[in-house]
Amino acid sequence: MNLIKMIVKNYAYKPSKNFEDSSPETLEAHKIKMAFFTYPTLTEICRRLVSHYFLLTEEELTMWEEDPEGFTVEETGGDSWKYSLRPCTEVLFIDIFHEYNQTLTPVLLEMMQTLQGPTNVEDMNALLIKDAVYNAVGLAAYELFDSVDFDQWFKNQLLPELQVIHNRYKPLRRRVIWLIGQWISVKFKSDLRPMLYEAICNLLQDQDLVVRIETATTLKLTVDDFEFRTDQFLPYLETMFTLLFQLLQQVTECDTKMHVLHVLSCVIERVNMQIRPYVGCLVQYLPLLWKQSEEHNMLRCAILTTLIHLVQGLGADSKNLYPFLLPVIQLSTDVSQPPHVYLLEDGLELWLVTLENSPCITPELLRIFQNMSPLLELSSENLRTCFKIINGYIFLSSTEFLQTYAVGLCQSFCELLKEITTEGQVQVLKVVENALKVNPILGPQMFQPILPYVFKGIIEGERYPVVMSTYLGVMGRVLLQNTSFFSSLLNEMAHKFNQEMDQLLGNMIEMWVDRMDNITQPERRKLSALALLSLLPSDNRLTVHFPKPVDPAAISALENALRPGVLFTSLRDLRIPRVPRQRPLLTFLSPCMRGVSLCAILLGVGPSTVIYCG
Repeated sequence: MNLIKMIVKNYAYKPSKNFEDSSPETLEAHKIKMAFFTYPTLTEICRRLVSHYFLLTEEELTMWEEDPEGFTVEETGGDSWKYSLRPCTEVLFIDIFHEYNQTLTPVLLEMMQTLQGPTNVEDMNALLIKDAVYNAVGLAAYELFDSVDFDQWFKNQLLPELQVIHNRYKPLRRRVIWLIGQWISVKFKSDLRPMLYEAICNLLQDQDLVVRIETATTLKLTVDDFEFRTDQFLPYLETMFTLLFQLLQQVTECDTKMHVLHVLSCVIERVNMQIRPYVGCLVQYLPLLWKQSEEHNMLRCAILTTLIHLVQGLGADSKNLYPFLLPVIQLSTDVSQPPHVYLLEDGLELWLVTLENSPCITPELLRIFQNMSPLLELSSENLRTCFKIINGYIFLSSTEFLQTYAVGLCQSFCELLKEITTEGQVQVLKVVENALKVNPILGPQMFQPILPYVFKGIIEGERYPVVMSTYLGVMGRVLLQNTSFFSSLLNEMAHKFNQEMDQLLGNMIEMWVDRMDNITQPERRKLSALALLSLLPSDNRLTVHFPKPVDPAAISALENALRPGVLFTSLRDLRIPRVPRQRPLLTFLSPCMRGVSLCAILLGVGPSTVIYCG
């Protein structure tokens, strides 16, 4: 069967639309293929697959009775089509129906027509044949879109079959609810969903465990569909959530518990905050399940996913989960613990959403940040999430956080900047900029070792525009919000470069203005303008002299551009009269940084103009 599948799907046997572009070998192979897959052959293959290979075997029915959870896992095994007969036949059917749908659609529709109406529960063979045909209709759902009026079929045929409660009818109850799940995203009218929800509520109480598990799967497909409407679902939410929780407790296999948890997670995610009244039982059960799953890391991953959606649904009320939640995060993100190999990604995501929904910092929440330094040393694909977590702490409680962890964090950042990619450098510096933005006094002190690196990058004219823009953003924050610290930084850098402070400042400003076009975000442009303008105020010893009086219209234009809420996109957009050029080199003659005038630059004077400062 796999050989037939390979022949059907092999594109080397398909000629180009323009036959002249195809090789002789391809044309010959296509000819042989068409000679074999004639109408009688295709019809026979389709009928034989459905009526013989799709039938549930005695062995499968026995497994259903003796090991229902094993049966459901067997039905959904990943690549089992490569070595297991049933999945192999189903994949072959899908491929051959897709390739020859115009030929095979009438054949399958004819088989459907012969099975209309209820089936005698005493005729097991008839029940199994109907199960096989429904299986085929589900597998070929996309190909049958234009040929089957599924809405009418659901109301007139499928829904009544779900209401047959006889024990021997359970294969069809399971198959019908599975079939609906296959069609839900293909062709299912929104108005019919309440009827489906009602049926799902009933089937989640079915006596048969396989039926209940399959119903949970269809519920996930229904809730996860694009046309899902919360208002239609809410009347059934409490009942369904309670029944799903009961199913979670009833199943014993790790894989089945994972599956039910994923269904619960999906429901919580879609209804969001409206889940709050009903999660009490789940919140009480998850710690027990976590403890029981110590040897099952994949189940713990499913628990982490559920907790992520649970925290998002509970919002600030998730703080009540901290006695369980924070130790889970601690374990999942501790690289010294073996389970982190499986749990780290979901653990970091849970850590992030916990911070995002936390009303305030707690000592326990602050303490788990001890895990961050080893995570940064890994330099893995999770760095972006780590940076988001750090930002979360900065925004939540910058002073307490920086006083506790900034020294170690700064050391980690310094090491990262030596070996990380350009994009990574930008991410690191954005975290630093957020710290400066939120805490302009403590931030520069805590990240002082990084600022000379930034200053040097500006002076040397960093060649990557995105990195240069970030450098200017960081330095702009320091200059605008903490001028005394900037002055000490300038003094330090002047000694390193063996230059006078004014000369070094002039070089920096010249490069800053020259690279202003690297800054694409309007808010960053405004930050740069305000930072540079902050140099305008001078002490009483200094007076700014311009080659000629500045036009009042220029001052007015600048004021308009910088009034609250206005972001100019380019200095050239100000349309301010230019002051005539004087000399080819920008020279700052002030002995004091605060006496340097940048007004002429921002009013349109190019960086090659002399600005006299008395």
